[in-house]
Amino acid sequence: MINRILAVGGLTLLSRVTGFARDIVMAAVLGAGPVADAFLVAFRLPNHFRAIFAEGAFAAAFVPAYSRIRIAGGADAAKLFSDRIFTLLFASQVVLLALALVFTPGVIALLAPGFEHDWGRFDLAVALTRITFPYLLLMTLVTLFSGILNSIGRFATASAAPILLNLTMMVALLVAAFFPTPGHAAAWGVLIAGVLEVLLVGGDALRNDVLTAFRWPRWDEDVKRFFKALIPATIGSAGVQLALFADTIIGSLLAAGALSALYYADRLYQLPGGVIGIAVGTVLLPEMARRIASGDEAGARAAQARAIEFTLLLAVPCVAAFLVVPDLIMRALFMRGKFTADDAHAAAMTLAAYSIGLVPFVLMRSAVATFLARGDTATPVKAALSAAAVNIAFKVAFLYFTALAQVGLALATSFGTWINFTLIVWFATRAGRMAADHELARALARLAVAGLILTVALWLAHAAMSGLRDEIALVALAALGALVYAATIFALFGKSWLAGLWRGPGGVTPPVSVPPEQA
Repeated sequence: MINRILAVGGLTLLSRVTGFARDIVMAAVLGAGPVADAFLVAFRLPNHFRAIFAEGAFAAAFVPAYSRIRIAGGADAAKLFSDRIFTLLFASQVVLLALALVFTPGVIALLAPGFEHDWGRFDLAVALTRITFPYLLLMTLVTLFSGILNSIGRFATASAAPILLNLTMMVALLVAAFFPTPGHAAAWGVLIAGVLEVLLVGGDALRNDVLTAFRWPRWDEDVKRFFKALIPATIGSAGVQLALFADTIIGSLLAAGALSALYYADRLYQLPGGVIGIAVGTVLLPEMARRIASGDEAGARAAQARAIEFTLLLAVPCVAAFLVVPDLIMRALFMRGKFTADDAHAAAMTLAAYSIGLVPFVLMRSAVATFLARGDTATPVKAALSAAAVNIAFKVAFLYFTALAQVGLALATSFGTWINFTLIVWFATRAGRMAADHELARALARLAVAGLILTVALWLAHAAMSGLRDEIALVALAALGALVYAATIFALFGKSWLAGLWRGPGGVTPPVSVPPEQA
């Protein structure tokens, strides 16, 4: 399992690296002013809906259902099921797209009310949203094809697809002089990237003979069971996205640049979440679903425990760096062109606030897998909605502390993430679906010690490098931190633990379950 996580994580890391290159170009071309704010609202809207209807809810309900049908009924039954779901999904997204294009001004007025007092930002946000919103339909198809490929053990193409978004946006921004504004260039880059991603992932599905086709839907037992899982998953995803909508709404009421500071901080915050948390969750969910379907409950729990250990092993250095040197990170990565030192400091303080909730954020996918693998999407909804309510309440409360600005929004997100994760673990433990075995408990304690040692080392080294150029200091700190952390891990755990983590539960890396025709 770990080798597949590393493969997915490696491609996701490449995606995030190109994403940072994109953000560096975007910061230099757009800066952190009104045009950047308008584009980020236009970019966030389809991504919010994608997280609700596509990646968040759909993947949680579809992957276990498709895996179960393929194991029980074979490739033909799975193809019939996926065709019917594809037809329903496509039709619903076309209707949503038509409504969004017609009512775009009202949507912008609702989700970015602060723009109504700045007609330049409002009109630009409306224009850019009409360009970017079709991206939602395209990404919905990518999510469907990716779910099918992941269910048959094919992870590479879906993990690599986001790279196209980054490369396409960079090219568009580099030729921004040919567009009405740099925001228009970025928006068209988003739309073109969506088309390319569909072609890439759809092509891989075609090569593996799992590409979907239009088929008249039938309300059979498999489709009923899918929607029974999808509806609560959608509600849960909507609850999470409501908190993110609150960021956009409240951020639009703050001074120009607040939304941009949130964006750049969130991009770094999402790095370990995407490279580690999502990569682990992507592999763990079908792994646990296959083990549970075959009656191997112990193996499923062991896989989850080892996934948690591996996630924290890679996430701890990120937490230490984001807490100790956020200013240095932001200056070294983004302070050029229109992105000033003040912009970097605002984004750095926001990143530090986000990092308080980084541990539960990266572990969330591994924690909810124990429910999703069993087709239970309702229980995570209880945790997600409770956390979203607390999150939004804190965001509104922090709005009255004007000195916090967007940092208060990030703090509220961290509080909500901790509550969500705590509730998930409590529900799972109470239901007997998760238990911290002795090996996991020991690993958690030692990883905490390793994180503390790394934090102290970074703090001391940063003080000693205060006179260096930011880029040089960041590279030097990264190298030193890697050496300190690696040495500490070897000293605390030894080679045997790392070897056992690599082999996976049961002492061997379990094979990918691929039907004969896909082998």
